Amino acid sequence: MELYEGACELKLLQTLEGHTDRVWSLVWNPATGTAETPLVFASCSGDKTVRIWEQNPSPSSSSSSHSSWNCKAVLEDTHTRTVRSCSWSPSGKLLAVASFDATTSIWENVGGDFECVSTLEGHENEVKSVSWNASGTLLATCGRDKSVWIWEAQPGNEFECVSVLQGHSQDVKMVLWHPTLDVLFSCSYDNTVKVWADDDDDWQCVQTLGEPNNGHSSTVWALSFNKTGDKMVTCSDDLTLKIWEMDSTSMQSADGYAPWRHLCTITGYHDRTIFSVHWSSEGIIASGAADDAIRFFVEDKDGLVDGPSYKLLLKEEKAHGMDINSVQWSPGEKRLLASASDDGTIKIWELASLCTGNGY
Repeated sequence: MELYEGACELKLLQTLEGHTDRVWSLVWNPATGTAETPLVFASCSGDKTVRIWEQNPSPSSSSSSHSSWNCKAVLEDTHTRTVRSCSWSPSGKLLAVASFDATTSIWENVGGDFECVSTLEGHENEVKSVSWNASGTLLATCGRDKSVWIWEAQPGNEFECVSVLQGHSQDVKMVLWHPTLDVLFSCSYDNTVKVWADDDDDWQCVQTLGEPNNGHSSTVWALSFNKTGDKMVTCSDDLTLKIWEMDSTSMQSADGYAPWRHLCTITGYHDRTIFSVHWSSEGIIASGAADDAIRFFVEDKDGLVDGPSYKLLLKEEKAHGMDINSVQWSPGEKRLLASASDDGTIKIWELASLCTGNGY
């Protein structure tokens, strides 16, 4: 392990086994991680299942280092192919699950038991990603058919497709709603990120972040927002992370859509495809890549002369035995990170005793 700012270390708390194929994605339940509610996350796999994991704090200590994680449920017998992505509703009551079988299933937590309450059909083939908006009223899905679908949640766990967005020229890898605005972001094999907004119930692409405006030169795999939602990080097959900021000074239209602009590129640290990136509430960016390593980046507060820049905080060399497909910071007080890999495991990490003296 390489250390860059002195006293910080990444502790492996537990390795979770159970999936019988690669683990593609994981997502923490946003309504968990409080004193009353133990942390919960869902993982999904090439084995066609979703597993729900819950933290069991040990009675002897409040430290996350002394707690264990148990698989509380396995959601199976619903999808006939790989489950690629899942997303909790903001309330934590519903879990949307996207599969290569071209469907998205909606699961409800009823007294601790998960029931499949709805199935969304429409994509021509593999659904790659699913995301809820901040209010839980809208769901977005995307897939290999190059389309992005927006669904509106109706009473009784019904979902109505309100828009099919055709803008990407290739497979759409991920969709993610902005943390506070009803603005949708999608990233694709066509090397772009597209921004979608609703204009009088007519959803349209309001911006494309591509190579001409300092965007990526290869597949964009994932994106994540900072806590306040005014910055975004994207990761790519071009071996870079890019930081974007909302340019609120130049509102483009009457509805107040603020365009995004390239802030800086984090380059030279990765030598294989970066599959996953996640920005913590404290401002630490984690990346997971095809070289089996997890890296952490923070803003370099010293070098503001040439504009904002980011520095490597720590690199965990062989975090997994194979490609890392997903890294996700937990909600709650603890600095916990979960990672998912082609090696079939999930690992729970704690970034401990982080560097003093530079604001982190």
